[in-house]
Amino acid sequence: MTTGPTLTVGQYSTAGLKKDNEDSYGVQLPSSSDLETKGIAMVIADGMSAAEAGKEASESCVKSFLIDYYCTHETLTVKTAVTQILSALNRWLYGLGQSRYSSSKGMVSTFSALVMKSGIAHIFHVGDSRIYRKRDGDFEQLTTDHRTWGKNGKGYLSRAVGIDVNLDVDYRAEAIDDGDIFVFTTDGVHDFVNDNQIALLIDRAEKDCDVTAKTLADMALENGSTDNITVQIVRIDDVGSTDESAHLKKLQHLPFPPDLETGMVLDGYCIQRELYASNRGQVYLAINHETGERVAIKTPSVNFEDDPVYLELFIREEWVGKRVHSPHVLKVINHVGTRHFLYTVCEYVDGQTLTQWMADNRDPDMQTVRDIISQIARGLRAFHRREMVHRDLKPGNILIDTHGTVKIIDFGSTKIAGLDEITSPITHPEMLGAVNYTAPEYHLNISGTKQADIFSLGVIMYQMLTGRLPYGQGFKNKNSVHRLKYTPAYQLNGGVPDWVDAALQKAVHPDPRIRYTVLSEFLVDISQPNKKFVTRENAPLLEKDPVLFWKIIAIGLFLLCIYLVID
Repeated sequence: MTTGPTLTVGQYSTAGLKKDNEDSYGVQLPSSSDLETKGIAMVIADGMSAAEAGKEASESCVKSFLIDYYCTHETLTVKTAVTQILSALNRWLYGLGQSRYSSSKGMVSTFSALVMKSGIAHIFHVGDSRIYRKRDGDFEQLTTDHRTWGKNGKGYLSRAVGIDVNLDVDYRAEAIDDGDIFVFTTDGVHDFVNDNQIALLIDRAEKDCDVTAKTLADMALENGSTDNITVQIVRIDDVGSTDESAHLKKLQHLPFPPDLETGMVLDGYCIQRELYASNRGQVYLAINHETGERVAIKTPSVNFEDDPVYLELFIREEWVGKRVHSPHVLKVINHVGTRHFLYTVCEYVDGQTLTQWMADNRDPDMQTVRDIISQIARGLRAFHRREMVHRDLKPGNILIDTHGTVKIIDFGSTKIAGLDEITSPITHPEMLGAVNYTAPEYHLNISGTKQADIFSLGVIMYQMLTGRLPYGQGFKNKNSVHRLKYTPAYQLNGGVPDWVDAALQKAVHPDPRIRYTVLSEFLVDISQPNKKFVTRENAPLLEKDPVLFWKIIAIGLFLLCIYLVID
């Protein structure tokens, strides 16, 4: 867990010589839970003077951002969350401007925001308001003005929120240091006070941010500013630090359950029998005393009681399961009442793993395979929509119930983009899944994306159709990744169409850049022929029929030897 951060904020805004103040600004310091997962948000906006409702536009930008950002899913990265908010806000302002004022200048505003999360400043900017940073003796403008200049020398906004149906937002990420000072200004300030003057003022009066903000605004007025004037100063007193001992203590706040046996009651759950056991944990069938519902209870292994990586991954599984909702993902159940031990409660699935299913169905028909793969893909899509990568997709982590419904299980290895932005004292290995199903990039210590999950899905389908793996036992070490050679599926199963094999080869390609980018494309290509793929009839003979190829080579060499002997 982290301590801090702490900061000091100073703000001042005035209409100046204008009748109305169309500037808006704000800083949101959230609750402790959101502080870690979402960070601190700060923003400034300036309603366009020529707009019909500039004030309403700037207020909407600030309020919507500060409220909606903390409503976005905590699995999303800062960039994804803010981009989604700004895209929706832009469409709303643009549509409102068109309908209410019949003009693209109806509701338009600049927007400059900074989200401080885990020691990183995520900066989003469109328009000509500015964000500066003072660090030690350096004073730097972190944003770029989006202006065009007319023949009369007057500047006009070239980009802003609400000015067009499409929005192009600048983004950059910068590390934050203790003592950094961020200065937010509207053009009523920086058009009349140059950067050197602002930097000198910040140097001289940085102890009181409110006084500094007003002093800067007064200077802009003295220099002839005719616009609204807004200054927001945020001084980072302490970025915050990771408390390793507190983090481990947090993970260990609940003890491991004792060895469970039939008839025992654990926090209201009556244990029926053990379903599965390994050196990493146990799964039990249990009945909820209050509801009579059958559930599965997963308990951690005492072998890892002092292992922080294991503990964090075990807890992560429940966290992920409560946030991914799909009929094809195992449901994690919220425990009602006091919990005295560390465990996870899930829905009970009466069925078998895909590993067991493949052992019972060694020659499945193509349509059955497609149906199972399609269900797995729908489950994976639920992860990918939340910017998660499962990372441990394999037959043993897929359940098929008695009705044929397929569910993905085991989320402990899941990579969560939003949480990966948070500094942690615990370093997780990049490769956590089964060696024969994980993508080659993991073996090269390269972070996997959703293309890695698509690779695993392709391997599973290949195995269902052939009983083999596409690269054999090809992942012994890093060097073996570069020597991978794909074995066409139709060579092992003549019933596999060449176009299905081509789709499989693309899905499991060693280079993630060549694989499918989205699951839907893969599903389409295994359901109907893709004309872009080379058909078996047009393929080289070595690939189409290697046995015949080498027979021809052998006969050719034999005839050549006879010719040389006779000659």
